[in-house]
Amino acid sequence: MIASRTPSITGLTGRPERLLILGSLLTVIAMVCIVTFLLIREYASAQEVATRRATTIAQLIDADVLRTVELYDLTLQGLIAAAQRDDLQNVSPQIRHLALFDRSATARFKGDILLLDKHGEVIANSSRIEAKPGNFADRDYFLAHAFNRDIGMFISRPFKTRCDCEEADQWRISFSRRISSQTGEFLGVAVASLKLDYFDDLFKSLDIGTDSTLNIINSDGVLLAQKPYLQSDSVGKSFGNRPNVVRILSDRDGSGSFTSTSSMDKQRRLYTYSRVGNLPLTVMVALSSEEVFGTWRRTAILISGATGVLCLGLLWLTWLLGRELRLRHRAERELAQLAATDDLTGVANRRMLDQTLRHEWFRAQRSGQPLSVMMIDADHFKAFNDRHGHQAGDQVLRELARVITANVRRPADLVARYGGEEFSVILAETDSAGAQQIAEQIRQAVENLPWVEGAERAMTVSIGIATWTSASEMTLEQLLFAADKALYQAKEGGRNRVVVSA
Repeated sequence: MIASRTPSITGLTGRPERLLILGSLLTVIAMVCIVTFLLIREYASAQEVATRRATTIAQLIDADVLRTVELYDLTLQGLIAAAQRDDLQNVSPQIRHLALFDRSATARFKGDILLLDKHGEVIANSSRIEAKPGNFADRDYFLAHAFNRDIGMFISRPFKTRCDCEEADQWRISFSRRISSQTGEFLGVAVASLKLDYFDDLFKSLDIGTDSTLNIINSDGVLLAQKPYLQSDSVGKSFGNRPNVVRILSDRDGSGSFTSTSSMDKQRRLYTYSRVGNLPLTVMVALSSEEVFGTWRRTAILISGATGVLCLGLLWLTWLLGRELRLRHRAERELAQLAATDDLTGVANRRMLDQTLRHEWFRAQRSGQPLSVMMIDADHFKAFNDRHGHQAGDQVLRELARVITANVRRPADLVARYGGEEFSVILAETDSAGAQQIAEQIRQAVENLPWVEGAERAMTVSIGIATWTSASEMTLEQLLFAADKALYQAKEGGRNRVVVSA
């Protein structure tokens, strides 16, 4: 009977083409990762340089605006101080006008500077010695000071003057301060207007490139100035509900940068913003993404293309070399198969038999499982060969090899041509009873083969079996000798039989 066994799994030897493909793939992945890392770093560097440049522009604007606002604030404080002097009430209008507005002459792009009483009526006007009557009680700055004594200097929303003059269409903002009595009672407002042309003049000296914009907005998101104007009527218009403006005004730090799409012209831009000191004004520099990342993008396309071509070339060369290695491996395998195969019968040759037998012998020594060897010899083959010729004899040997192989079905077992008309079978992990069962199947199958035309008898075989077990002390040579001796006994006993070595 055949002893139970677990099929052994032979480790697959590494093939050179697989190692080559793996190495090439790892090289390509490494190249792509390195190039990607460098491009990401260059992208970040381009963004950092652009942000630094935009921050510098914003700081220049901040400094100039702060100086201008400070000058206006000094003008307002001087106007309030002069208005509260009692000795100016009895002087001539010319001297009083000069005392009130002497500091306003140096203000850039100034509009009218007004002194309003607690009802909003004009008391004094910087452009006239005799003030032109007018009431500004409805202005946002007047209402802000009338109901809030601690508001300090107030910056109004953009407005246009109430006159029929040439400057009626000019946008302005006003700076104002409350006039209070010693007891805190509201006495009026000092207000000075600034033409928004000031910002246009300030922006002219700053180069921001093409498709980029400079913007100044107040704390409500109202646009005070822009270069260039994306819309002709954008000044004085509130953008406080636009996503980018909401993001800027909600930043507690008051400064930062981000990349987003403009809601006005749908262009992708890098936004850098900065609050002007403690004023309710924010400078926003929006640099075009093409201006910031154009050079990087062209470089990235060039480098990515070159890397792609290099990687494809490397993979193509790897495929060619891998194909050659596969062909070589196939040729070596075929040569190895030819070197281990009997040319006539197609079963293993004597060299393969010796190697396999030695391997299975040592494995049996380690596992303690039985190992059986079967020696098979064609009966009366010499007489058959002499009568029918070598060609018929060769055909019989091929048929014998086919029948033996058909009855030895396990992949680990080996059928080999031992020499001449003699065959050998190695049955790993098979005891004597199991080997005898297989041998009997082979003997019967050979006996049932069709007779060769003109033959005097059926083709038969004699089989000798020897088995090594862990209880025996025989060597490999003794195992082969025992199988060969059993075959000799089968021959002597009348042929066409199976003999098991005692």
